[in-house]
Amino acid sequence: MLIVDSQVHLWENALMPSHHRQIMTYTKEDLLAEMNAAGVDAALICPPTALDTSTNALGWAAAREHRDRFAVMGWFEIDKPESREIIKTWRDIPNNYGARWAMIHPHQIHWWTDGTMDWLWPEAEKRGIPLAFLVRGKWAEFASVAERHPGLKLTIDHCGRITGPKDDVAFADISQMLALARFPNVSIKVSGAPSYSSEAYPYRNIHTYLKQIFDAFGPERTFWGTDITRMPCSYRECVTMFTEEMDWLKGRDLELVMGKALCDWIGWDLEGIRAGRA
Repeated sequence: MLIVDSQVHLWENALMPSHHRQIMTYTKEDLLAEMNAAGVDAALICPPTALDTSTNALGWAAAREHRDRFAVMGWFEIDKPESREIIKTWRDIPNNYGARWAMIHPHQIHWWTDGTMDWLWPEAEKRGIPLAFLVRGKWAEFASVAERHPGLKLTIDHCGRITGPKDDVAFADISQMLALARFPNVSIKVSGAPSYSSEAYPYRNIHTYLKQIFDAFGPERTFWGTDITRMPCSYRECVTMFTEEMDWLKGRDLELVMGKALCDWIGWDLEGIRAGRA
């Protein structure tokens, strides 16, 4: 079974937000060592939007060197006029399979309603660029985009949760998020799951919520992942939480959730690359 992480970060000469490891640099070599120890075959690098766009270069360089291990969903500054030109050649960047934003800065929460992102949706839809967001509760606004742009692939990050709340509190608005599963162009990463529980591994008190997400979105639109540099457990436990501790996730469904569905969604022919066919 191919195991592909739907979200990891690389950075250098900077500190990430406090919920991530407080180290100045996290390299592709650091990541590969952890992936190898955990039995993770490949990962989608999401350059951290908490820093600056120079982090794109780290991801693209890692993917150039290791096409069989890494793909990238880079980012650009949505509110800058030059981005309307950048998006025109976004898919031409080797190993770049989409764009992703965490929307963590206070002013960005208004972008959903103040028109800042209105240009992005039709451009990404026209050019076949999958987009991913930490939605941060903007469910109605996100639904409006999905409905108006049915050809645009949209992904919800991190179980649709935000950093901080845990257990039942963390999932208080899950019904609003699950309603988005009615749009076939919306998918979800179940990345970061361990961080939303105050219990110890295997975090059984949130399994019910993960099952609800899986039941709503289905195996073709549910993507396992970690955001490993902020996880409270080992990389291997992030894997086995899904592969060994959820008796309802097995067979073809498990294969899809653990990697194949993500690759299909973004158009990453990882199996072909690893077999020398792509």
